[in-house]
Amino acid sequence: MSTTAAASVEEKKMRPPEGWREEVDASVRWPVIAFIASGTFWLIVGSVLALLASFKFNHPEWLVEQASLTFGRVRPAHLQTMIFGWVSMTGFGVLTWLWARLLKTKMRFGWLQLVSVAVWNVAMVIGTIALLAGFSRSIEWVEFPLFVYIIIIGAIAIAALPLFEMLRRRRVHHLYVSIWYIGAALLWGPFLLITFSLPIYEGVAHATANWWFAHNILGLWITPVGLAAAYYFIPKVIGRPIYSYHLSILGFWTLALFYNWAGLHHLVGGPAPQWGVTISIVFSVMMVIPVVVVALNHHMTAFGSLKAVLRSPTLRFIVFGAMSYTAVSLQGSFMSFRFWQEITHFTHHTVGHAHLGVYAFATMVLFGSIYYIMPRLTQWEWRSSRLINLHFWTTALGIGMYVVALTIGGILQGMTLLDTSATFMEAQFITEPWLYARSIGGTLMTVGHLIFGYLLYSIILKKGPELEGPVYFAPVLRSGASSSSAS
Repeated sequence: MSTTAAASVEEKKMRPPEGWREEVDASVRWPVIAFIASGTFWLIVGSVLALLASFKFNHPEWLVEQASLTFGRVRPAHLQTMIFGWVSMTGFGVLTWLWARLLKTKMRFGWLQLVSVAVWNVAMVIGTIALLAGFSRSIEWVEFPLFVYIIIIGAIAIAALPLFEMLRRRRVHHLYVSIWYIGAALLWGPFLLITFSLPIYEGVAHATANWWFAHNILGLWITPVGLAAAYYFIPKVIGRPIYSYHLSILGFWTLALFYNWAGLHHLVGGPAPQWGVTISIVFSVMMVIPVVVVALNHHMTAFGSLKAVLRSPTLRFIVFGAMSYTAVSLQGSFMSFRFWQEITHFTHHTVGHAHLGVYAFATMVLFGSIYYIMPRLTQWEWRSSRLINLHFWTTALGIGMYVVALTIGGILQGMTLLDTSATFMEAQFITEPWLYARSIGGTLMTVGHLIFGYLLYSIILKKGPELEGPVYFAPVLRSGASSSSAS
């Protein structure tokens, strides 16, 4: 038998049967719902903690009687619940659904993922209580007690086992670029946690490893899942292939090559070795390559489909997230320069930059993904397009106000700190109006999170009227690129 004929026979063997989408969705239904529901719970908890921390900038004397509600405890609890609760748990649910759909393969041993969800939630509860009780490691982005991260690593390993088993039994020869990103995240994320948890760092080396970890947990754990979702949902909902598959592979490998080195630019002016900081600045600038490549691919795929973006809840959130990825990445490259760090280092500008990445990019992409995934898992439609629309605008306007306020306020703060005629307190007072704007933006986002939580609760329990078709922001034709009901 010829090689071509053998390949054809093998392809027929791997071809999925009719109705494979329903079969695949049924196999991942409860694990994915459990991850998304758990992540949403931590989103709301983290939002409340975020508001407490934000309001303390406006009224420092507020809630100081209770040690557990002081800024030094509330802020790290907010950060950890959002990163390892909301973004990581929800992201794992989304990547599980994408993995199954793209491999066209049922998931076996789904109970392992349910065990993972339970273990992960226990770790989050213990870690959050520990932080509020004052048991913090005082290391930014890794404030939980060390044993909590060991539990989370175990939960990720348990949840990943069924996914790698699916890869072995996959029904496709070709692996779409989203699989590349997800597979890389499943390797990079635990590696980062394990490496930084080793008791081998102290002093300057510890600070250096800290920012290597903190920067990479965003770029090599959270970002690949967000890009995988964007690469799947943008062409899927619009109804056309990705603009360039070659560009997508270039974007993946340049991210893998350049991002790992970028974190040390946060130590400009610090005691870290200057050769390491300089290398980090160089690779931060090199990150322009994968960012431009991904931006070109996503935006050219969506080009000419403005109506679909305006009508589809999934596309509106994900395109917003994709645009934010471009913005935060280019901003990050610029922020690495020493002349700009002289102004922005140790200011609120850096906080705004972090939220542009974790929230405006990753969180908005997760929202859009969930709006597509949940109806297919529950066989039920979202309760109200008006509530979804309100969710979008409260979160989009909220994060926009938040980032703009902290960017401007941070620059003014940095310039005042550099002014030898100004006092330190003057540099703080100049940020007051911008910190009030930050709190307003955070309140808007929290309102959006409560709306989203209500919508998720309603669709899981199938509350509200049974609708005939997908929920859109405006009427659409049932045929054509905008229809996603059969996707």
